[in-house]
Amino acid sequence: MTEQGTAQGAPLAGKTAIVTGSSRGIGASTAKILAGEGAAVVINYRQKAPRANKIVAEIEAAGGRALAVGGDLTNADDVEKLAQAAIDGFGSLDILVLNASGGMESGLGEDYALRLNRDAQVAMLKAAVERMQPGSRVVFVTSHQAHFIDSVPTMDAYEPVARSKHAGELALRELLPWLEEKGITFVVVSGDMIEGTITATLLERAAPGAIESRREAAGKLYSVDEFAAEVAKMVTADVPSGHTELVGGAEHFTG
Repeated sequence: MTEQGTAQGAPLAGKTAIVTGSSRGIGASTAKILAGEGAAVVINYRQKAPRANKIVAEIEAAGGRALAVGGDLTNADDVEKLAQAAIDGFGSLDILVLNASGGMESGLGEDYALRLNRDAQVAMLKAAVERMQPGSRVVFVTSHQAHFIDSVPTMDAYEPVARSKHAGELALRELLPWLEEKGITFVVVSGDMIEGTITATLLERAAPGAIESRREAAGKLYSVDEFAAEVAKMVTADVPSGHTELVGGAEHFTG
Protein backbone atom coordinates (compact mmCIF):
# COMPACT_ATOMS: atom_id res chain seq x y z
CA MET A 1 0.00 0.00 0.00
CA THR A 2 1.28 3.48 -0.83
CA GLU A 3 1.78 6.13 1.86
CA GLN A 4 -1.14 8.04 0.39
CA GLY A 5 -3.32 4.95 0.54
CA THR A 6 -2.35 4.37 4.14
CA ALA A 7 -3.26 7.95 5.05
CA GLN A 8 -6.60 7.68 3.31
CA GLY A 9 -7.43 4.29 4.79
CA ALA A 10 -6.25 4.99 8.33
CA PRO A 11 -6.11 8.74 8.96
CA LEU A 12 -5.60 8.16 12.70
CA ALA A 13 -2.85 5.54 12.42
CA GLY A 14 -0.33 6.01 15.22
CA LYS A 15 -2.77 8.06 17.31
CA THR A 16 -4.34 7.15 20.64
CA ALA A 17 -7.81 8.24 21.76
CA ILE A 18 -9.62 8.18 25.06
CA VAL A 19 -13.40 8.18 24.75
CA THR A 20 -15.08 8.67 28.12
CA GLY A 21 -18.27 6.77 28.78
CA SER A 22 -17.63 4.44 25.88
CA SER A 23 -18.93 1.06 27.01
CA ARG A 24 -22.28 1.77 25.33
CA GLY A 25 -24.23 4.24 23.23
CA ILE A 26 -22.62 7.20 21.50
CA GLY A 27 -19.27 6.65 23.19
CA ALA A 28 -19.01 3.02 22.11
CA SER A 29 -19.99 3.82 18.54
CA THR A 30 -17.53 6.74 18.40
CA ALA A 31 -14.74 4.54 19.75
CA LYS A 32 -15.38 1.91 17.09
CA ILE A 33 -15.32 4.52 14.33
CA LEU A 34 -12.02 5.98 15.56
CA ALA A 35 -10.53 2.50 15.83
CA GLY A 36 -11.64 1.83 12.28
CA GLU A 37 -9.70 4.93 11.22
CA GLY A 38 -6.54 3.54 12.79
CA ALA A 39 -6.55 4.98 16.32
CA ALA A 40 -5.78 2.89 19.37
CA VAL A 41 -8.70 3.51 21.70
CA VAL A 42 -9.08 3.49 25.47
CA ILE A 43 -12.62 2.41 26.34
CA ASN A 44 -13.78 3.97 29.60
CA TYR A 45 -16.55 2.57 31.79
CA ARG A 46 -17.78 3.31 35.31
CA GLN A 47 -19.17 -0.06 36.41
CA LYS A 48 -19.95 -2.44 33.54
CA ALA A 49 -16.63 -4.15 32.75
CA PRO A 50 -18.16 -6.96 30.64
CA ARG A 51 -19.88 -4.43 28.39
CA ALA A 52 -16.63 -2.48 27.94
CA ASN A 53 -14.67 -5.66 27.26
CA LYS A 54 -17.18 -6.57 24.57
CA ILE A 55 -16.47 -3.29 22.77
CA VAL A 56 -12.73 -3.99 23.01
CA ALA A 57 -13.30 -7.47 21.56
CA GLU A 58 -15.33 -6.04 18.67
CA ILE A 59 -12.59 -3.53 17.86
CA GLU A 60 -9.87 -6.17 18.04
CA ALA A 61 -11.89 -8.59 15.90
CA ALA A 62 -12.02 -5.87 13.23
CA GLY A 63 -8.24 -5.51 13.35
CA GLY A 64 -8.08 -2.51 15.68
CA ARG A 65 -6.44 -1.88 19.03
CA ALA A 66 -8.26 -1.07 22.25
CA LEU A 67 -8.23 -1.58 25.99
CA ALA A 68 -10.86 -1.08 28.68
CA VAL A 69 -10.22 1.04 31.75
CA GLY A 70 -12.71 1.35 34.58
CA GLY A 71 -13.01 4.66 36.33
CA ASP A 72 -15.47 7.10 37.87
CA LEU A 73 -14.69 10.50 36.35
CA THR A 74 -15.78 12.22 39.55
CA ASN A 75 -12.86 10.48 41.32
CA ALA A 76 -9.51 12.26 40.87
CA ASP A 77 -7.44 9.07 41.17
CA ASP A 78 -9.56 7.35 38.52
CA VAL A 79 -9.15 10.31 36.16
CA GLU A 80 -5.34 10.13 36.47
CA LYS A 81 -5.42 6.35 35.98
CA LEU A 82 -7.48 6.71 32.82
CA ALA A 83 -5.21 9.36 31.31
CA GLN A 84 -2.08 7.37 32.11
CA ALA A 85 -3.57 4.18 30.67
CA ALA A 86 -3.31 5.65 27.17
CA ILE A 87 0.41 6.31 27.65
CA ASP A 88 1.13 2.96 29.28
CA GLY A 89 -0.97 0.99 26.82
CA PHE A 90 -0.25 2.70 23.51
CA GLY A 91 2.57 5.21 24.04
CA SER A 92 0.73 8.48 23.46
CA LEU A 93 -2.48 10.42 24.00
CA ASP A 94 -3.58 12.45 20.99
CA ILE A 95 -7.39 12.58 21.13
CA LEU A 96 -9.79 13.05 24.04
CA VAL A 97 -13.52 12.70 23.44
CA LEU A 98 -15.41 13.96 26.49
CA ASN A 99 -18.59 11.97 25.95
CA ALA A 100 -19.52 10.76 29.45
CA SER A 101 -22.37 12.66 31.06
CA GLY A 102 -25.32 12.02 33.33
CA GLY A 103 -27.34 13.48 36.13
CA MET A 104 -30.73 11.82 35.75
CA GLU A 105 -29.66 8.74 37.68
CA SER A 106 -31.02 8.29 41.20
CA GLY A 107 -29.09 7.80 44.40
CA LEU A 108 -25.87 9.60 43.44
CA GLY A 109 -26.45 12.86 45.31
CA GLU A 110 -28.08 16.17 44.46
CA ASP A 111 -24.83 17.63 43.14
CA TYR A 112 -23.91 14.63 40.99
CA ALA A 113 -24.91 16.25 37.69
CA LEU A 114 -22.64 19.24 38.33
CA ARG A 115 -19.77 17.10 39.62
CA LEU A 116 -19.90 14.89 36.53
CA ASN A 117 -20.90 17.32 33.80
CA ARG A 118 -18.68 20.23 34.89
CA ASP A 119 -16.03 19.34 37.45
CA ALA A 120 -15.13 15.91 36.07
CA GLN A 121 -14.94 17.22 32.49
CA VAL A 122 -12.42 19.87 33.52
CA ALA A 123 -10.41 17.39 35.58
CA MET A 124 -10.31 14.88 32.73
CA LEU A 125 -9.24 17.51 30.22
CA LYS A 126 -6.45 18.77 32.48
CA ALA A 127 -5.16 15.25 33.15
CA ALA A 128 -5.18 14.44 29.45
CA VAL A 129 -3.60 17.70 28.30
CA GLU A 130 -0.61 17.17 30.57
CA ARG A 131 0.10 14.06 28.50
CA MET A 132 -0.76 15.44 25.05
CA GLN A 133 1.53 16.85 22.39
CA PRO A 134 0.90 19.92 20.20
CA GLY A 135 -1.53 19.02 17.43
CA SER A 136 -3.78 16.97 19.71
CA ARG A 137 -7.53 17.53 19.89
CA VAL A 138 -10.24 17.51 22.55
CA VAL A 139 -13.90 17.04 21.57
CA PHE A 140 -16.67 17.82 24.06
CA VAL A 141 -20.07 16.24 23.40
CA THR A 142 -23.18 18.11 24.54
CA SER A 143 -26.82 18.65 23.60
CA HIS A 144 -28.70 21.56 22.07
CA GLN A 145 -30.88 21.52 25.19
CA ALA A 146 -27.74 22.28 27.24
CA HIS A 147 -25.85 24.46 24.76
CA PHE A 148 -28.82 26.81 24.30
CA ILE A 149 -30.30 26.55 27.83
CA ASP A 150 -29.88 30.27 28.52
CA SER A 151 -32.00 31.21 25.51
CA VAL A 152 -34.36 28.24 24.92
CA PRO A 153 -36.15 26.49 27.82
CA THR A 154 -35.97 22.71 27.98
CA MET A 155 -38.11 20.03 29.61
CA ASP A 156 -38.34 20.30 33.41
CA ALA A 157 -36.98 16.79 33.93
CA TYR A 158 -33.87 17.58 31.89
CA GLU A 159 -33.17 21.12 33.05
CA PRO A 160 -30.76 20.24 35.92
CA VAL A 161 -28.70 18.12 33.52
CA ALA A 162 -28.84 20.77 30.81
CA ARG A 163 -27.65 23.49 33.16
CA SER A 164 -24.81 21.34 34.50
CA LYS A 165 -23.65 20.44 30.99
CA HIS A 166 -23.80 24.09 29.98
CA ALA A 167 -21.71 24.95 33.03
CA GLY A 168 -19.26 22.28 31.92
CA GLU A 169 -18.99 23.72 28.43
CA LEU A 170 -18.37 27.21 29.80
CA ALA A 171 -15.72 25.93 32.21
CA LEU A 172 -13.94 24.09 29.41
CA ARG A 173 -14.06 27.14 27.14
CA GLU A 174 -12.35 29.19 29.84
CA LEU A 175 -9.34 26.93 29.26
CA LEU A 176 -9.07 27.80 25.55
CA PRO A 177 -6.13 30.22 26.01
CA TRP A 178 -4.24 27.56 28.00
CA LEU A 179 -4.97 24.95 25.33
CA GLU A 180 -3.84 27.34 22.60
CA GLU A 181 -0.52 27.82 24.38
CA LYS A 182 -0.05 24.07 24.29
CA GLY A 183 -1.07 23.76 20.65
CA ILE A 184 -4.15 21.68 21.46
CA THR A 185 -7.48 22.38 19.77
CA PHE A 186 -10.92 22.10 21.39
CA VAL A 187 -14.20 21.46 19.55
CA VAL A 188 -17.78 21.16 20.83
CA VAL A 189 -20.31 18.85 19.18
CA SER A 190 -23.90 19.65 20.12
CA GLY A 191 -26.80 17.43 19.12
CA ASP A 192 -30.53 17.18 19.58
CA MET A 193 -32.04 14.38 21.64
CA ILE A 194 -30.59 11.11 20.35
CA GLU A 195 -32.74 8.03 19.80
CA GLY A 196 -31.72 5.05 21.90
CA THR A 197 -29.51 6.75 24.49
CA ILE A 198 -29.84 6.22 28.23
CA THR A 199 -30.63 9.92 28.63
CA ALA A 200 -33.53 9.65 26.19
CA THR A 201 -34.78 6.55 28.01
CA LEU A 202 -34.64 8.24 31.42
CA LEU A 203 -36.23 11.41 30.07
CA GLU A 204 -39.08 9.45 28.49
CA ARG A 205 -39.62 7.69 31.82
CA ALA A 206 -39.76 11.03 33.65
CA ALA A 207 -41.86 12.79 31.00
CA PRO A 208 -43.76 10.30 28.80
CA GLY A 209 -44.12 11.56 25.24
CA ALA A 210 -41.09 13.86 25.46
CA ILE A 211 -39.09 12.07 22.77
CA GLU A 212 -41.97 11.87 20.30
CA SER A 213 -42.71 15.54 20.88
CA ARG A 214 -39.08 16.47 20.19
CA ARG A 215 -39.01 14.24 17.10
CA GLU A 216 -42.07 15.99 15.69
CA ALA A 217 -40.57 19.42 16.36
CA ALA A 218 -37.20 18.56 14.83
CA GLY A 219 -38.54 16.45 11.96
CA LYS A 220 -35.88 13.81 12.71
CA LEU A 221 -33.80 12.67 15.64
CA TYR A 222 -30.37 11.19 14.98
CA SER A 223 -29.65 7.59 15.89
CA VAL A 224 -26.71 6.74 18.14
CA ASP A 225 -24.57 5.64 15.19
CA GLU A 226 -25.49 8.68 13.08
CA PHE A 227 -24.56 11.10 15.84
CA ALA A 228 -21.37 9.18 16.71
CA ALA A 229 -20.26 9.56 13.09
CA GLU A 230 -20.58 13.34 13.45
CA VAL A 231 -18.59 13.29 16.69
CA ALA A 232 -15.86 11.22 15.05
CA LYS A 233 -15.67 13.64 12.10
CA MET A 234 -14.79 16.47 14.47
CA VAL A 235 -11.67 14.63 15.63
CA THR A 236 -9.96 15.52 12.35
CA ALA A 237 -12.16 18.33 11.00
CA ASP A 238 -10.35 21.45 9.81
CA VAL A 239 -12.12 23.88 12.13
CA PRO A 240 -10.77 26.54 14.51
CA SER A 241 -10.33 25.81 18.20
CA GLY A 242 -13.52 26.69 20.05
CA HIS A 243 -15.74 25.72 17.10
CA THR A 244 -19.24 24.40 17.85
CA GLU A 245 -20.64 21.80 15.45
CA LEU A 246 -24.45 21.80 15.58
CA VAL A 247 -25.86 18.41 14.60
CA GLY A 248 -29.56 18.09 13.74
CA GLY A 249 -32.59 20.14 14.74
CA ALA A 250 -30.70 23.32 15.60
CA GLU A 251 -33.16 25.60 13.81
CA HIS A 252 -35.55 25.36 16.75
CA PHE A 253 -32.83 26.66 19.07
CA THR A 254 -31.17 29.25 16.83
CA GLY A 255 -34.45 30.84 15.72
